[in-house]
Amino acid sequence: MIDLAQDVRGLDLTEMKTSMKSRGPDQHGEYFSENAALFHNRLCVIDADNGRQPMMAAAGSRQCVLVYNGELYNTAELRGELKGAGFEFSGHSDTEVVLKAYLRWGAACVERFNGIFAFAVWEPEIRRLFLARDRMGVKPLFYAMRRGAFLFASELKGLLAHPWVSPQADADSVRELLLTGPGRTPGCGVFKEIYELPPAYRGYFDEYGLHTERYWKLTPRPHRESFSDTAAHVRWLVADAIERQLVSDVPIGTFLSGGLDSGIISSVANSYMRRRGQKLVTFSVDYRDNRKYFRAGKFQPNTDTDYIPGLRDWLGCENVLVTLDTDDLVEGLFEAVDARDLPGMSDVDSSLLQFCKRIREHVTVALSGECADEIFGGYPWYRDEKIRMAEGFPWAQSIRWRASFLRPEYMEGLDARAYVLARYYDTIRDTDSLPEDSAADRRMREMMRLNTDWFMQTLLDRKDRMSMYSALEVRVPFCDHRIAEYLYNVPWEMKEVGLG
Repeated sequence: MIDLAQDVRGLDLTEMKTSMKSRGPDQHGEYFSENAALFHNRLCVIDADNGRQPMMAAAGSRQCVLVYNGELYNTAELRGELKGAGFEFSGHSDTEVVLKAYLRWGAACVERFNGIFAFAVWEPEIRRLFLARDRMGVKPLFYAMRRGAFLFASELKGLLAHPWVSPQADADSVRELLLTGPGRTPGCGVFKEIYELPPAYRGYFDEYGLHTERYWKLTPRPHRESFSDTAAHVRWLVADAIERQLVSDVPIGTFLSGGLDSGIISSVANSYMRRRGQKLVTFSVDYRDNRKYFRAGKFQPNTDTDYIPGLRDWLGCENVLVTLDTDDLVEGLFEAVDARDLPGMSDVDSSLLQFCKRIREHVTVALSGECADEIFGGYPWYRDEKIRMAEGFPWAQSIRWRASFLRPEYMEGLDARAYVLARYYDTIRDTDSLPEDSAADRRMREMMRLNTDWFMQTLLDRKDRMSMYSALEVRVPFCDHRIAEYLYNVPWEMKEVGLG
C-alpha cells in the first residue's frame, strides 16, 4: 500500500498481510515507512537465507525496497554484468539480482529479464513506486486506487482484505464473467474499480498518479531460415528454456500427461538431472472409472493413461500417479473458487487444485507444458479453416446463448455480440504483420495474438491460482518470451508440416 497523503504506519493491515499466506508459507516480512506499507509471503526456492523480502538496497544515497513474486532464469548472466558494474552480492538469490538490476538500469531492467515476475520497488526518498509484470503474464499483479492511495497485491483477495476495498460488481463485471469468461479483458479485475497490470507492462505511481506503458509485444520480422534450421533453432530454444527453469534449491519435478508438451519437458529435464546424478520425479493424474466414461473429442482423442506408462518406462524416471474420484472433485469446487477469487472453470479448476495439492507433498517446484498449443498452433481452431476464419474468439462462438443468462437490467442497452467483438477487434488491430505476409500468415499472427492475449491468460490464471493455493510453484518453459518471439515469425506452412 502506498499513500502519499498520509502516514500509513498506524493502519491495521493485518488481514491484507495474511490473506495470501498460502502463496508463501516459508517466510513473512514487512516494511513500513511514512507513506508505504509492503508485505511479503515467501515460498523459499532459491537461497532461503539471503532472499528475504521486502529486500532493501542502496546505490549511493538512492535507496530502494523490493517486493517480488517470480523467478529469473538468466540470474547468473545478470549477476555477472552487475558485478562488473561494481555491485556486490550477499547471496545467490534472484531477488537480489532484480533489486540491483533496478538500481542499475531503472525501468529498463525488465527488458533484460528472462523470467516470470510481478514486482514493485519503492523509493522512499522521492516517494515513487515502480511496478512491472513479465512479458507473457505468468505472474499476476492486481491494483486499486482508494482515497488517493495505491493498493496492490498478487491476488484479488489481497485487495479485498483491505478495509477500503469492497467486492462490488457492476454491469461490466457481470458481462465479463458471462460473455468473455473465463477469460478477462486485459487489465480488467472484474470487481468494480479493480484492475490488473497487463502482461509486459511497467509503470510508476507518484504524486502525479499512475502512469503505465507496454515495454514488449510480439513483433513481425522476416523469417529467412530453412525448415531444418528452423527445427534446430526451436529445439535449442525449448531445451535452453527447460534447463534454465530447472535451477532450484528445493525438490523439483515435472507434470507428465502423456502428451507431447509435457513429454518433451520431462525428457529434457530427465537428461539434465541424470547428468547431475539425480533422478527425475514426474506427476500424472487419472480419474476413477475414467476408461469407463471417457469420450474422445478434438481436444482429447485418447486418455492420457494410454501414453504415460510408455513415457515413464522410456525415461526411466519415477512417476507418481494421482487418482482422483468424484468426491475429490466436488470438495475442490469450493476451494477452487476461493483460490481464484472469481468463478472459473468448475471441475477443471477443481481437478488441477487437487492434483497440485498432491504434488506439493513431494516437491516444491514443478514444470508444466502450458502454452505450447497457443504458440505452436496446436489447437483445432488453428487447423480448421472454417473455425479460424470465423469472426470472434474461436473458442467462444456461443455469445447469444451466454447472453441468455443475463438478467434484463444487465441486457439493457447492451449488444452482447458487439461487446465481445469490440474486444476481439482490439486485439486484431493491435496485431502487426509484414507487407510480404500471405493472407494465411497474417491470419495466423492474429490467431497467435488472440490465443496469447486471451486463451493463454485463462490457463495461466488457472495454473497460478490452483498451484499457489498449495504453495506449489509451477514453471512454464514454453512461455519463454524468446520462443514466442521466434514462433511468431515462423511461417504457418512450417508449423503445419511440424504438426503433420
